[in-house]
Amino acid sequence: MALLSLQTRVQNALAEIRPYILSDGGEIELINIQNNIVSVKLTGACQSCPMSSFTLTMGIETAIREHAPEITSVELISE
Repeated sequence: MALLSLQTRVQNALAEIRPYILSDGGEIELINIQNNIVSVKLTGACQSCPMSSFTLTMGIETAIREHAPEITSVELISE
């Protein structure tokens, strides 16, 4: 079995959590992976939601670390 790239594993994690974000009227976009730090952007209803930091740490970061344990941090990019 071939090993999946870091990018693919992070994308798989985001695909796993995306239905929950979509159900709240939001969307998530992978911006960058550099030095084991993932940058994501929340759009739609999630962009201005006061719970977005909770969603980031308890949902998105947890899912990413399950798929890619070498990730050290997940950052939220805002416009």
